[in-house]
Amino acid sequence: MKKKLKYMPTAIFLCVVFVLTTLFIALPKSEFSSSEKRILEKFPETSFETITNGKFEKGFENYLADHFPFRNMWVGINSYYNYFIGNNGNNGVYKCGDGYLINAPVSSENRISANAQAITDFSKNVDVPVTVMVAPSTGYIMNDKLPALHNEYIDDTMFDSLNSVLNADSKDNLEFVDLRNSFKAEAEKGTQLYYRTDHHWTTEGAYLGYTELCKALNITPTPKSDFQIDTYGDFYGTTYSTSGFWLTNPDDIQVWNNKNHTDKNITVTITEGDEEEKYHNLYFLDHLEKDDKYPVFLDGNHAVETIKNSQVKSGKVLVVKDSFCHSLAPFLADNFNTVTMVDMRYYKNSVSDMVKKGKYDKVLVIYGVDNLATDTDLVWIQ
Repeated sequence: MKKKLKYMPTAIFLCVVFVLTTLFIALPKSEFSSSEKRILEKFPETSFETITNGKFEKGFENYLADHFPFRNMWVGINSYYNYFIGNNGNNGVYKCGDGYLINAPVSSENRISANAQAITDFSKNVDVPVTVMVAPSTGYIMNDKLPALHNEYIDDTMFDSLNSVLNADSKDNLEFVDLRNSFKAEAEKGTQLYYRTDHHWTTEGAYLGYTELCKALNITPTPKSDFQIDTYGDFYGTTYSTSGFWLTNPDDIQVWNNKNHTDKNITVTITEGDEEEKYHNLYFLDHLEKDDKYPVFLDGNHAVETIKNSQVKSGKVLVVKDSFCHSLAPFLADNFNTVTMVDMRYYKNSVSDMVKKGKYDKVLVIYGVDNLATDTDLVWIQ
């Protein structure tokens, strides 16, 4: 019996390997992970070249990792195990109070100064006012939700750097809108300015940013009473997707429709290269039926998008932005006849030429601070 028991661990190991291998071969392979909101690795190309240069081996490792049997379960077990042994989070996401999943702070070695300088240089190439507005990070504003042990959020340092660079050696046409105080004050009232499972601000947070921007631009914001607010549930964002904390409750996502808008007065044009698609709605509600719901705001990321509101007789604004602007831009359509948004990740032509040719009245630069700190494309703005 002792001799037989000696071989038991080996037998169990071989059985586990056999079962997992059988399941890996037999189970259907998904193309998309709804939890992680990403396309899964495909089986690598098999050829003499890919085998000899190591591409097949690397590709197969990624394919195996993405399609391992019950992968989501193992990812979740790993995340909660790390949390229960004392780690505050997983994969750069803190598990926080009140159901918040908050991204860890960006490194002190970041690109804030370089990107601020790029914006300053750009402002010298255009003859219209340039206004910069940056959303503070969730962890900085919602610091009362953070775990006891966490890395320091350096928003104050980054905002001070932005102020310093943008206000030094620049023309009078460059202005910086600092949202820190207004966001802290509103958060203290209990207003949910950021999603619990996503790094973006909520529509309520975007509206607060819009009202602060209107103050800087000396224009009147649309009152909240003018909007029909529809709330949709079951929203899981990007922090949830990377965290592995699958037991977290979902967010609500809100769509604020101006009651005065109609299909006739609103036109949204999406431009990708030489192709254009026109729509007559600011919100793409079909995305609410999909795993990734955030593209309900202006259909997500595109190189160039233009909103025209025929009810507003004048005003053209060009917005250089990241995805934080998607939920804010519909508000701007109440104040400007034309709102054109440019995403530097996909648009590689001269923005200053676009300003001149389009005869824009203003340029806005709207980013989340973490994105601005890590963005490598904004330096090409010119």
